[in-house]
Amino acid sequence: MQGKRGFENLDAYKLALLVVKEAYRVAKSLPAEEKYNLASQIRRAATSITLNIAEGYGRYHYLDSLRFYYIARSSLEEVLSAFILCNELGYTNGVLSQQRELYGNTIRALNGYIRYVHQQKQGYKEYGNSSIKEENAFYEINPAP
Repeated sequence: MQGKRGFENLDAYKLALLVVKEAYRVAKSLPAEEKYNLASQIRRAATSITLNIAEGYGRYHYLDSLRFYYIARSSLEEVLSAFILCNELGYTNGVLSQQRELYGNTIRALNGYIRYVHQQKQGYKEYGNSSIKEENAFYEINPAP
């Protein structure tokens, strides 16, 4: 089987998985009083990166895809902020430089993919330069017999 397609093969996604692993490692090492605050937030932000890359990949129109990639990029920024905060609070002394390097590699890969998607403009011919929207959608729910 030649090159498989899919979000799992994107460099940005592979690097985002490493960010998730690091975020979970950090969250696990935090003190108990941070369990429902910082630990929970860093896990949610990190998983948001991978989930939004996957969701963006599943969209047809490039503008819909880009919206999710931008959210993923914002979540990556949030994770970096959490890493900095953990370092400043003395929870993870000595690892911030490696975390910044991982962040840098991930943001470069994600920005590169964003540029690629923007250049390809998938769906532009069919739908123009605006996102696909359902207008006046009517959903009927039939009650169970």
